[in-house]
Amino acid sequence: MDEIALSVEVIQYVKIKIGDEYFGIDIKYVDNIVRMQHITRVPKSPDYIKGVINLRGEVIPVFSLRLKMGLEEIEENKYFRIIILKYEGESVGIIVDEVKEVVNISSDAVEKVYHNSAEGYQNFLSGVGKTECGLISLLDINEVLSDKVL
Repeated sequence: MDEIALSVEVIQYVKIKIGDEYFGIDIKYVDNIVRMQHITRVPKSPDYIKGVINLRGEVIPVFSLRLKMGLEEIEENKYFRIIILKYEGESVGIIVDEVKEVVNISSDAVEKVYHNSAEGYQNFLSGVGKTECGLISLLDINEVLSDKVL
């Protein structure tokens, strides 16, 4: 009898912190991670859209992941970072409370999440990854950026 080899894919995630929870962003979307900088406000934009930044000559819209998830805004501190994501040929920045590390999670260590439309940011999750450091909620970048303003 032949053994069937199961292909287990290992994906790297940038582990971030929002409030007291840890989230993972698939590293394939991450273009850059920069310190907070001056953000030029854009009039008449939703609250979670903080404005735009100029990064090496490119104007990039920036939004607060915390506000988009429906969490309350906190005072900016030295741990805040802007993660520049490349998505469908566009760049967009998301502000996170803290960037922790890069973690490897194998596909067999990911549990799917079933969405309840009444549960705020649960729609932004593609699954929960199990790591040696605990559980990480994995962000679905398609959902997070679904109604982005570019």
